[in-house]
Amino acid sequence: MERDLRKLNAKGLSRKEILRKLKELLDKERLNHSLGVAELAVKLAERYGYDPAKAELAGLVHDCAKCMSPAMLMKKIRDYGIELDEVEREYPPLWHAPVSAHLARREFGVEDEEILRAIRLHTTGDAEMTLLDKIIYVADYADPTRDYPESEEIREMALKDLDLAWLHTAKRKLIYVIKKEKVLIHPRTVATHNSAVKAVMGNQTMKGGKRSG
Repeated sequence: MERDLRKLNAKGLSRKEILRKLKELLDKERLNHSLGVAELAVKLAERYGYDPAKAELAGLVHDCAKCMSPAMLMKKIRDYGIELDEVEREYPPLWHAPVSAHLARREFGVEDEEILRAIRLHTTGDAEMTLLDKIIYVADYADPTRDYPESEEIREMALKDLDLAWLHTAKRKLIYVIKKEKVLIHPRTVATHNSAVKAVMGNQTMKGGKRSG
């Protein structure tokens, strides 16, 4: 079923028009990834009671600045007045997320702050994450186009326990950064992992309490 996304953006863009604009911004691989993220985000939204249209729109445009060169990303950062923290300034792969959020507002008319926040946080996550934040964070890592074996495992996990999938995604991202030489770990990446641990532990305690009752 094709959802009507026109009400979710100020420009009144249909899904077809959004895809047309994305084709101008992204290469084929990144476009397929974005479609995969949107597909998984919809499934997770339906599974956990979130608006599937908002999840789809966030998934479609979450990487809209990903194919820009570091020089172009820096130009957008300056043009949009984006403030980078110390770690972000040192690590260009983090730049596309905040730029994508601004581009989503300007080029795609997205004004919903929940969607824009999920786009900004889809790479690092944060200590406090909404349901949509978690959905896009996990879907970005585990969409069907990913070629690493963990993606299928986390994808299946997410449909059963989103917080557990959130934790495993955070763990894998943390390990990935640690294995890189001379790369600072963003504090939000660590905070995401710790928050996910607490969420999973809390869920297990609740389930244990129910069983004992």
